[in-house]
Amino acid sequence: MTKLLEVNNLSISFTQYVQGLNRHDSKVISDLSIDVNENEIVAILGSSGSGKSLLAHSLLGILPYNSNVSGEIKYKGDILDQDLKEKLRGNEICLIPQSVNFLDPLMKVSEQAIGECKDEKEYNEKKLRQREIFTKYGLDESVDNLYPFELSGGMARKVLLSTALLDDPKLLIADEPTPGLDAKSVKETIEDIKNLKEHGKGVLLITHEIDVALKTADKIAVFYSGHVIEINKVGNFKNVDNLLHPYTKALITSLPKNGFNLTEGVQPLGDVSGCPYYQNCPNRMDKCENNIPNLVNHNGVFIRCFDFEEANDES
Repeated sequence: MTKLLEVNNLSISFTQYVQGLNRHDSKVISDLSIDVNENEIVAILGSSGSGKSLLAHSLLGILPYNSNVSGEIKYKGDILDQDLKEKLRGNEICLIPQSVNFLDPLMKVSEQAIGECKDEKEYNEKKLRQREIFTKYGLDESVDNLYPFELSGGMARKVLLSTALLDDPKLLIADEPTPGLDAKSVKETIEDIKNLKEHGKGVLLITHEIDVALKTADKIAVFYSGHVIEINKVGNFKNVDNLLHPYTKALITSLPKNGFNLTEGVQPLGDVSGCPYYQNCPNRMDKCENNIPNLVNHNGVFIRCFDFEEANDES
């Protein structure tokens, strides 16, 4: 497999001024590492409002001015700096945005998909490509002249997907592509994303819906309080004994089909001094309170837990 995206130790914080001129840096993502290959779908699974979408914004270079970013991002082995992000976004790297509100309500959808063109020749070429992709995703010619408010939720999602594919990107970032859709549209969206993989694309799927991640991805990175705490193959999520982190286990056993076994505790928001799962962990040790474990490779599974970090050191 060809590695498209490498994210190593990415941290994102925001500078805020409170009570006058008192500066406060609020960290939202800490030490995030993830890879995406060609022909692969990787899901970032975490609760709503946990900061997952900031990863997408960081990859595209559209974070706000008060953001502070550290770590390394590579695309096809090259450092993905701001200049390269601006060059590649909308071309080799495209976003399928979270909300259909990204569509301009005053512009027909075909014109939005095509975008600005330098001359008539480019417009005609893009028009042919737009119609080809729209047809592929079940959007007939009548859709071209519709405004966004005239589309159903499923059709609007397909317009966003088609628009992202217009320039034949290599890496797709799908940011919460299914909330608000009916069951039929969710199923269609999942199949659309899986179809991208079959055509050689790499897909980073950002979602809070466990079922969508399980049905779509090849591997899942579990996001908790700004940290990736486990990265495992989707097949291992079928058996809780194949999962390593206690939060991942709790997440899966809480599903209705697994008995709806809920655990006590809440996910901490904001900075934590130690392991982000310390307060809720049944296996916590004293050192977990003020020390954050590293994300280590344990027999092909990436896990952030001192139990497995120590086991790797011993081996």
